[in-house]
Amino acid sequence: MPMELLQSGTQSRQGGDPALSLLRHLLLQHEVLVVEATSLSRRPSARQQWLTIPTHLPNGRPTLIRDARIDDPALACRRTAGMLRQHYGSSPHWPALARALGPVLDAFTTGRTVTVAEISTCVLLDLLGWNGQILTSSLPSRPGRLVRLADFSAATGAHAYLCGTGGMTYLDPAPFAARNIAVAPFRPPLINICSSGSQLSVL
Repeated sequence: MPMELLQSGTQSRQGGDPALSLLRHLLLQHEVLVVEATSLSRRPSARQQWLTIPTHLPNGRPTLIRDARIDDPALACRRTAGMLRQHYGSSPHWPALARALGPVLDAFTTGRTVTVAEISTCVLLDLLGWNGQILTSSLPSRPGRLVRLADFSAATGAHAYLCGTGGMTYLDPAPFAARNIAVAPFRPPLINICSSGSQLSVL
């Protein structure tokens, strides 16, 4: 299934689909880390979110993703299958997607939102020919953005965190040092196109 699927899906909605944008970013990665011990991030959007899964958070907003439960899994499964067919049934790629939906729809029987999210993402990555590695982690969710970043780096087996020259001015290396991870500055070679650029951004 070619990348045009993502492009056509994004162009079919004004402003694009944030889920498809995330998927494009994942396709560029060699490894994807699945972390269940963190809370859900709620970002209100003006766009209609037609494919959300009604989810119950037993402990309110602090509920960890792994503890979130689907409200009425059977109904959510039928609604998801119907909405996918309604919105993508006319696509030339629909037959391939429909054949791959079995594991995703089966995941609703677990009642766990995180299971549906993980399996559906893996299915899409597989359809698009991604050959990277999925890593899982049960790390506790510790406060502090840099602390969590150091935890995630350690979970991937990293020995160094590559940081841009701008980030080096404010990044605290202590959380990384506690994990025996070096913080290394990224310095672009002063040759060819890099020599004439005043700024360089690296993802």
